[in-house]
Amino acid sequence: MQKVLIFSIDELVPGDHPYRQFVRLIDFAELVKPLNDLENSDVGRHGYGILFGFKALLLQFMEDLSDRQLERYLDENLAAKWFCGLNLGDQTPDFSYFSKLRKRIGTNRLYQVFNRVQSSLKSQGLIQEIFTFVDASQLISKLSIWEDRDKAIKQGLKTLNNQTVKKVSADSQARFGCKGNKKYWYGYKRHVSVDMQSYLINKVAITSAEVHDGDGLKHVCPSQGAVFGDKAYCVAAAQKAIHHHRCHDATMKMNHMKIKNKEKDRWLCKCRAPYESVFSKVNKKARYHGVAKNQFLGIMQSLCYNLKRLTKLDVNKIHLVPLTG
Repeated sequence: MQKVLIFSIDELVPGDHPYRQFVRLIDFAELVKPLNDLENSDVGRHGYGILFGFKALLLQFMEDLSDRQLERYLDENLAAKWFCGLNLGDQTPDFSYFSKLRKRIGTNRLYQVFNRVQSSLKSQGLIQEIFTFVDASQLISKLSIWEDRDKAIKQGLKTLNNQTVKKVSADSQARFGCKGNKKYWYGYKRHVSVDMQSYLINKVAITSAEVHDGDGLKHVCPSQGAVFGDKAYCVAAAQKAIHHHRCHDATMKMNHMKIKNKEKDRWLCKCRAPYESVFSKVNKKARYHGVAKNQFLGIMQSLCYNLKRLTKLDVNKIHLVPLTG
């Protein structure tokens, strides 16, 4: 008689798999409490539950998957099944489930989840807001500007700029942006503040691309400590935000400014350089139309980045188990 071996999914996932580290770091059942009112929603035909849904969306942004790719990933990847609480024979949801769930969660609820993580990190000294790096990067729309230009010509518009593009573009909130007089793009801008002790993202905000870096600082400025920024943050709007939060100004100054100190700025530039790597880890493509939906993208990407970053820290020292607050 042939012997049949029966394995549980837990036995098939390696003990050192990154997804296991995420579960050890975060009490996800506690984390998703702001979403518990969605537990009995009609999203999905099999009652997957909000804990499963949130974990699935987390994997989507962590692995940079489309809705269809996520459906297949959950169906084929054992570690993904285990992370989301599925057994080997459980059916995975249709791809349309994920877009409906994102809409149900919305940006405001997701902010509550993100803030719970940040509160936990701050309470355990992982984000101290003593030294904060701030910067902004492009979030590029997938739309074709050439098609928009042709529409503008047909409508008799002489130029395609931030005043006219909203009349012809499929995404009425996307705009043209420029950084450093050389980098031009169409879409949005991601504003981020990073704790310089731990390299963890503290705050993130998405605006349309034409919003100046300095104008966007008010959305991500820390509540204390020193703010390290490039020359874009020496403008009046940024200085107002820094002083409003009673932070120390550690931003570089433009060459024409009387308070310019070249030696100090060279030192500030060296201090800032290592934290530029935070932006290299994040996809610069805008997934969605509109500021609100791309804000959802920005928050999820920041959550995923912070989780990956935490696995590289000394988890035996920081004791991030379980999440509280």
